[in-house]
Amino acid sequence: MEFVPGDNAPLKVVVWLGNSVTIIDQTRLPHQEVYLEISDYRDMVSAIKDLKVRGAPAIGIAAGYGVALGAINIKTGSREDFLNELEAVITDIASSRPTARNLFWAVERMRRVAAAGESVEQIKETLISEAEKIQTEESEASTKLSNYGAELIPDNAVVLTHCNAGVLATAAAYGTALGAIFKASELGKNIQVLATETRPLLQGARLTVWELMKARIPATVITDSMAGHFLNRGNIGCVIVGADRIASNGDTANKIGTYTLAVLAKENEVPFYVVAPTTTVDLSLASGEDIPIEERDPAEVTHLQGIPIAPEGCQALNPAFDVTPHKYISAIVTDKGIISEPYGEGLRGMV
Repeated sequence: MEFVPGDNAPLKVVVWLGNSVTIIDQTRLPHQEVYLEISDYRDMVSAIKDLKVRGAPAIGIAAGYGVALGAINIKTGSREDFLNELEAVITDIASSRPTARNLFWAVERMRRVAAAGESVEQIKETLISEAEKIQTEESEASTKLSNYGAELIPDNAVVLTHCNAGVLATAAAYGTALGAIFKASELGKNIQVLATETRPLLQGARLTVWELMKARIPATVITDSMAGHFLNRGNIGCVIVGADRIASNGDTANKIGTYTLAVLAKENEVPFYVVAPTTTVDLSLASGEDIPIEERDPAEVTHLQGIPIAPEGCQALNPAFDVTPHKYISAIVTDKGIISEPYGEGLRGMV
């Protein structure tokens, strides 16, 4: 399947089919492009937990459709009973992953829409419409923030990125951090990308490089531990990453290893940019210390695609995210513009 960034996301990352949802199984990439059809919201919960659909904006979109799926399969005509059953669906979906703000933003939005409905059938129709609006708005935000982010990428630059923040992570036209790279390339900037492999699940090597190669942007994979070496050599124009949650002071949570890159970028005087939609901002959190960090199965560290790479029975830790304090961030790029210090003031003005 040919993929061209900006062409209305021809990758079928998350697609509503009327009474079911199709997603691309990101755990099978890059070697197999497999699509799954989901008609039960519980299967959507599993898909989110198992990273078959991943990336904060895409998770929010999937969560919205998950609520819609749960709603259309509730078999009561009583509004009160319907809302009680729907609340159980929403609670289940909200429990799937703890860090990505877009997940909670989406289910909260769906809950409000449901509460405003007058009849069961009206609520079901409205929930489907609202989930579709969430996807449309996230796609529009992706295009806007990609335009803003592209402004910060120098011509003839090597750009370092971490994890995957492209079409796969957003189910949108461009992406977030990778969207800015796509747009910069569209604008004729001669750029190359260094992509960290992103241990333990290799989203950089498996997904980011796959997207970049399809977009015909020169991309090179490096191990996570090589980043400091290349930053120190002085040939990196900027570091650009996404975010799963942004606190009100500008601290950001992103894939584990992002904090390390931010510190190394600061030490080597390389700009460090965070690109995310305003739906990722959580003004209820004073700082990154309040962001919940997902702890995943240690087997993801001790095994590589099911193959043991560490001694049997060894202990392992597997936090999925870390927090980058705002002092290491050169700018935060959103769909409403570019923010620099003081981040608190800028974020409050946008959200």
